[in-house]
Amino acid sequence: MPAWSSSWQLPDQIADVLPSEARHIEELRRLFLDTARSYGYELVMPPLLEHLESLLTGTGEALDLQTFKLVDQLSGRTLGLRADTTPQVARIDAHLLNRSGVARLCYCGPVLHTRADRPHATREPLQFGAEIYGHAGLEADLEAQRLALDCLKAAGVNDLMVDMADVRIVTSLLAGASLGASTLAHIHAALAAKDARELDRLLCGLNGGISSAAREGMMALLQLYGDEQVLVEAEKALPPLPGVREALQNLKWLASHAPAVKVSFDLADLRGYAYYSGTRFAIYGQGAELARGGRYDEVGAVFGRNRPAAGFSLDLKELVSVLPPRPLKAAICAPWGDDAILNAAIARLRANGETVTCVLPGHESEVNEFDCDRELALKAGQWVVQPRH
Repeated sequence: MPAWSSSWQLPDQIADVLPSEARHIEELRRLFLDTARSYGYELVMPPLLEHLESLLTGTGEALDLQTFKLVDQLSGRTLGLRADTTPQVARIDAHLLNRSGVARLCYCGPVLHTRADRPHATREPLQFGAEIYGHAGLEADLEAQRLALDCLKAAGVNDLMVDMADVRIVTSLLAGASLGASTLAHIHAALAAKDARELDRLLCGLNGGISSAAREGMMALLQLYGDEQVLVEAEKALPPLPGVREALQNLKWLASHAPAVKVSFDLADLRGYAYYSGTRFAIYGQGAELARGGRYDEVGAVFGRNRPAAGFSLDLKELVSVLPPRPLKAAICAPWGDDAILNAAIARLRANGETVTCVLPGHESEVNEFDCDRELALKAGQWVVQPRH
């Protein structure tokens, strides 16, 4: 078999982005960055490649398993291709900006995953996100939600729903137990899957490290999902631990201040990387989860500054895949030529924001990614734009 026969093939779940979809993604990228800037967020551009310990410190096993690793030919140290941008932005806030007050930062760039996080997803998401550092109050959590919702609404997504939870509920219920990272991960997985049998088995295996009230509370979490009535039921079903009470009050406050969208709760859903430390949320629309975020106050601690932090991220490629395709961009067809007056007319049109495609000789009937609904024609010695027949 000749070498060229497979040279065009890409790795599994890695794909080229073709013109129409690429234009849609780029339009959304600009729209989201402009929306974030309207909130006061500043753009940062972290590198795709970093020393592995900088990318992974404090983020847990989940992100480690998602990270591609390689050896730096200059230093011999292990490098990682980022699988998530949040730890990098925390490093920028902690070491490079080093501001004492609030810092609002946003970003948009590719990340790489060793495995796709869901069937048919790409392993090379284009991640957009925004982070607010330096404010511990719920106002920052709410701002992150509102910015995410405004971005998605601007993209044309309707009927959005925000689903919320708080990792401190489970943390408080398990506070008396001595358990390793692997056991905790299995407990989180059983909660997310609503697997009562597996969760009961894991809790029984803690050998008395959890009180009966806390164990009953953990099992009750499997049923605590739905509308705001869930929070009322949770107050009755969960032990009155300080962390549990605070988490439920915070969720109530966020729900009462949420924009005009449907709000739901799933108190057993702890999906996400290990750095979440408080409220977390997911935004759904178009039949899919479109954005995820929350509070991660500990994410900067490993860089020497334990700053309050909240934010969100989303994948522009995934978002575009569930949105209706954009119509072709309107354009003007012009003949190719070296006539100075013709070229001056084309330059003026382009300077005014028009797309002008010059038809090369012999290619008059070809189709491209633009809707050439007008043409530049010579009329009475003047080049004028007219409807194309």
